[in-house]
Amino acid sequence: MKTNRKWMFFVLPASITAEGLHIVIPLYVLFLGGNVVDVGIVIGLHYALSAIGAVFWGKIIDRYHVKRAILFICFSAITICSIGLFLTVDLNLVFIISSVAGFFIIGKNPVTQVLVMESVSNNQWSRLFTQISIITSLGSLTAFLVGSIWDTFFDLRPYFLFCAMTSVIATVLSIVVGSKSIIERHTIVHSIHGIRHIFDHTRINFQFIFTKIPHPHDFKPIISIFQRKMSHEIGILFLTNFLFYFGSNIYFTAFIPFLKKFDFTNSEVFLVYMIQTLVLLTIFFFVPRLISILTEERATQISYLPRVLGVIIAASLIPSMAGINSLMMAMISSCLMVSAFSIFSVSSSIIIFKAIPKGFEGTYLGVNSFMTGVGIFLGALTAGYVANAVSYSAAFTIAVGIILSSLVMFRIYLKYKLSHRII
Repeated sequence: MKTNRKWMFFVLPASITAEGLHIVIPLYVLFLGGNVVDVGIVIGLHYALSAIGAVFWGKIIDRYHVKRAILFICFSAITICSIGLFLTVDLNLVFIISSVAGFFIIGKNPVTQVLVMESVSNNQWSRLFTQISIITSLGSLTAFLVGSIWDTFFDLRPYFLFCAMTSVIATVLSIVVGSKSIIERHTIVHSIHGIRHIFDHTRINFQFIFTKIPHPHDFKPIISIFQRKMSHEIGILFLTNFLFYFGSNIYFTAFIPFLKKFDFTNSEVFLVYMIQTLVLLTIFFFVPRLISILTEERATQISYLPRVLGVIIAASLIPSMAGINSLMMAMISSCLMVSAFSIFSVSSSIIIFKAIPKGFEGTYLGVNSFMTGVGIFLGALTAGYVANAVSYSAAFTIAVGIILSSLVMFRIYLKYKLSHRII
């Protein structure tokens, strides 16, 4: 028996809260006198706890099959964290509360996956996941739209109360969600529709999926590369993803402090992210068609060009301009970055899914989640310390180098795959 879809109501306010916090927390760190190192630490800790939360909440729903309780606990905790951030002016407390928020923000993701599987048959997962993606993007747009006009009427701190309010709404709306489920969450890894959803949301929510906790033996495909052996081509793909998210998150972590250094207002920062999300939502509808024309391999390689250009524009043009021109360059840079991601996330996820040996989906997705999480964490810390100790230009240069090394790794994968086929 398929469930009704009233549960989808919580997705919009939950995404408003999550995206709002992801932007306002770095801004608040700077507002309290912190620097780019502090921003790097707070972002790194936030997503480190999100990775731990992904493991914890995934285990809870797999073992106990509860959904309503997880949503109620997570949304209530996020509400408390938002109020706590509003009340505190201590930077150390911001680090702690933000980390705790990251642990609970991720909790809705495995629940949403199970709800999708319960609501429709597996040949309809793609359609429902697309609807969820659109609602999530609309939530992001709402959070950024509110933020872009916030400075006109309020200080920055009350924005946390706005996040708390939307989290309360999500808490109330989650009451309609059924409390029990007999569907195993790992079922999703056997569907290409489900796996595309997992990777499509990494930019917005850095959605970690651990369908199986990785063990040392699971990293054999990666270790074999450094031993100049090749047990399986998927190890190269893991390193490709690791480097891609490592380099990319250097940019994303440094971007807000970088804009603030050049006198961007909080409203302008929110506006940049709002335009970025509009572009991401628009491109989302064209990416599948583009990939079907180019093939996954070519689309993945092409996606590196706008990402590298985005970093270069930020580093070279924003500092030399002022006013509306500087704002336009920030928008162009940001839009190029997410355009590249929308292509890379879909095309590379299909490639990874095809490369996973049948029956080992959970194992390899666990390793990929771990590698992605480590890349994001290291990117945040690297951005903070390099930008502070040397310069933002140095941080962006490193980001370009790491992203290009990801492209080199992907080219090695293609070469290995071709030679393997010939043999």
